[in-house]
Amino acid sequence: MADFVFNIAKGRVTELANRVNNNDPTNAVLVIAALDASGVESDATLKDKDDFSALVSGATNEATNTGYARKSIDQSGGITVTTDDTNDRVDVDIPDQTWTAVSAGSNWSDLVFGYDSDSTGGTDSGIVPLTQHDFSVTPDGSDITVQIATAGFFRAS
Repeated sequence: MADFVFNIAKGRVTELANRVNNNDPTNAVLVIAALDASGVESDATLKDKDDFSALVSGATNEATNTGYARKSIDQSGGITVTTDDTNDRVDVDIPDQTWTAVSAGSNWSDLVFGYDSDSTGGTDSGIVPLTQHDFSVTPDGSDITVQIATAGFFRAS
């Protein structure tokens, strides 16, 4: 489950996940980025960032390990949005994600999920950060798998 929701995305995570799931607009994706543990800013500072460009413009940097690249999930990527009327909530889930043979270098502290309305020509300034998740990993050349919680990566209630 998310450790926090970025201020710009409060109330929008479910909507944007549904847009990716329905390919509306065409080429919309959910983006997953790992943050380098060295110099990462506080949650209070990060949650005020309005796009990926701002997210990595201060002391916070994205991981740079060999074997690491951002993940993108499109409408065929297994996003599940479940409305639970009994418990008055909506759960958003995605499959576990794996990075293969990630070399030592940057230690990771967090994962950030974002929304890109145009994966074919989008820039970091066009990616809206949605949720941040603590994810402390020391890459060593092996695979890194993020296991998404049973309840999903986001719950709106």
